[in-house]
Amino acid sequence: MLDSLLMGFGAPERLWWLVLVPAVGGLYLLLSSRFVPGRRNRRLAELLPTESKWKRHFSVMASLLSLTFLVMAFARPVAYVEVPRERATVVLAIDVSRSMAAQDVAPDRLAAAKEAAMEFVDMLPQGFNLAVVSFAASTAIVLPPSTDRGAAKRVIAGLELLPSTAIGDAIYTSLDALKLAPPDPDHPDEPAPGAIVLLSDGATNVGKDSATAAKAAKEKGVPIYTIAYGTANGYVINNGQLDQVPVDHYELSRIAQLSGGKKFSAESKQDLSEVYETIARQIGYVEEASEVTERFAGVALLFAVFAGIGAISMAARWP
Repeated sequence: MLDSLLMGFGAPERLWWLVLVPAVGGLYLLLSSRFVPGRRNRRLAELLPTESKWKRHFSVMASLLSLTFLVMAFARPVAYVEVPRERATVVLAIDVSRSMAAQDVAPDRLAAAKEAAMEFVDMLPQGFNLAVVSFAASTAIVLPPSTDRGAAKRVIAGLELLPSTAIGDAIYTSLDALKLAPPDPDHPDEPAPGAIVLLSDGATNVGKDSATAAKAAKEKGVPIYTIAYGTANGYVINNGQLDQVPVDHYELSRIAQLSGGKKFSAESKQDLSEVYETIARQIGYVEEASEVTERFAGVALLFAVFAGIGAISMAARWP
């Protein structure tokens, strides 16, 4: 009956009434200790059958549970349930810098990222608009917000490597992409919620400051879900030289924190698929509050009935 794990109360100050539960329970234990067979109340113990002892305990316990749920109902309990969003715009920003050629993720970072990104496209609700932004030294909106999932997969498959990394610029470009989302015909003046999913393996080395860009996203109510993709052992070969390209977790964590989003890590294609699945659920659903006072009142009534049945069965056996 009480199937939600996320609970709250509309009037939590009323929960102070719960102190009655241990108070009444303690009073019952105190009185019970004064009627122990073998002491002054042996005659009373003879009048009450032995089986009435457990019935008495059962009735009192049911009464206390009824009182507990009644107080919780009085405090106006609220359950938070996940409801699918009808509309949203998601920008998928993918790093195509040359460090994405590292093969610490098979067959290489970019190839695995493309495959996982195309799976992510299918995870989003059909009513969501999806935009795709690529970034290296420069950024580009390779797909404006659209519900055409086939087009999204085609542009993702066509991404190619370029030099340098401009994460800050990528965030600003993603915010620009959100502005291109078509209005809802039923609610043209209400912008759909937006989010940015940014995958990268490195740190900014050109362009605008990513922290400032993340704050700008926060001001617009756009969370950024960052994915640090790759391992600490990644490397690429440039002009015959081996260049280490370890993942930079700090900057991506900072971006997520400042924007109100969340940072994820993935060291394999499987990891990345699981991260995308988690993000798709977080973006695709919203928590809504629903008062469930009647559920708690119903449970309180049920325990009250149990308590009454116990009392009646105990009384029916008296001489």
